[in-house]
Amino acid sequence: MLKKIQDWFGMSPQGQSLGLGHGPDDSKSHGHTHGSIDPTIATTTKGIRAIKWSFVVLAITSALQLVVVVISGSVALLADTIHNVGDAVTAIPLWVAFALARRKPSKTFTYGLGRVEDLAGVAIVAIILFSAIFAGYEAIDRLIHPQRIDFIPWVVAAGIIGFLGNEAVAVFRIKVGREINSAALIADGYHARTDGFTSLAVVFGAVGVWLGFPLADPIVGLLITIAIFGIVWQSSKAVFVRMLDGVDPAVTDEIRHAAGHIDGVRQVLDVKARWLGHRLLADVGVLVPADMPMIEADRLAENVRNEMLEHIPALSIANVRVSSKAEGTPIPNVHQAPEPVRISGELAEGELSIANTPTGERMRLTLNRSAEGLHAVVVIDRAGRPETLVLAPTSGNLSILESGSAPAEPHEFDARIILSAQDKEDIQEFHMTEPATHGH
Repeated sequence: MLKKIQDWFGMSPQGQSLGLGHGPDDSKSHGHTHGSIDPTIATTTKGIRAIKWSFVVLAITSALQLVVVVISGSVALLADTIHNVGDAVTAIPLWVAFALARRKPSKTFTYGLGRVEDLAGVAIVAIILFSAIFAGYEAIDRLIHPQRIDFIPWVVAAGIIGFLGNEAVAVFRIKVGREINSAALIADGYHARTDGFTSLAVVFGAVGVWLGFPLADPIVGLLITIAIFGIVWQSSKAVFVRMLDGVDPAVTDEIRHAAGHIDGVRQVLDVKARWLGHRLLADVGVLVPADMPMIEADRLAENVRNEMLEHIPALSIANVRVSSKAEGTPIPNVHQAPEPVRISGELAEGELSIANTPTGERMRLTLNRSAEGLHAVVVIDRAGRPETLVLAPTSGNLSILESGSAPAEPHEFDARIILSAQDKEDIQEFHMTEPATHGH
């Protein structure tokens, strides 16, 4: 029962909405089909239907509230009606976005126009922010200038209608948004939910006025304003992460897991993924035996692609890159580094080197002894301007300090390391030389 309630209110985990993994009942957990209808068209059709019905419900809600505003003269209800009108207006950028997303790719927009959904999400976040500012202004103004409310029962009824209308829209938008993985539609659903609580604030304010406490309405209005700002923060994070090509780490983990299922894949080299609207795009590199025939490599790549599509229904494009190398072949781009430099002084003693790490080359200081709170900076003399590398502990290990980026090529240079701790500073100059076998 609890799960059904969570699903109805769109509160099921995001992983479920993505359909990640194989559960005990794969036929129900998978949304990927192999029919003649393009999956993108099907999902955008759902989105457009959600927007249409949301617009209709909010338009009716706003019209009913406006009638009561005219009768009662309630400023609070007028503000709430404006909020609901604004919520209905957010349907326009989403409607346009979903319609554009249905267009086929062209020579100019080779991936289609799915990214306009992210732009719609930004517009919606801006509208939510405007609503929050407007609600805060109205609440403060009523604190300074209390307003008389007539026909209080009518105002209460209109506030309840506003809440029910917004909550119905919120549930519908969030549910459909998670079904089709649309961050913009989910953000708009939460916006509708906050406007629903704003409608309840009108009800509580009207009851407070009826009980002889005229400041109840603006006080509750300020609390609702804080809640709206919270939604602004949550919605903006979801939308801007998508815009910056961010994905949930669980998505890349599942892609890696799916690719590793295929016989012949010795190692998954790298995984990259990003959202294009509510469609997921992925690029995967896999390692295969060096003697594998080309036709077998092509078949393996196709198997990897199909397995990924089965694991992740939201995945619409999967590019698989096959690579091979002989056993014992050195990892590409790994070359001999300069000889380490001995560092010895009052503040520290150890070895300075250029080390190969999983994230690339790094300047590393391995300490045998160091003063408490040691700070280390390497300054390399380069033509034009010096190169500065700040060394910091890695994974909480205070005995190994590494730079956050690789030292620039060439790796033959004059430099100095600046050590500081306990109001003392020690500067040591050194020279690094590339070995004769060093290559780029």
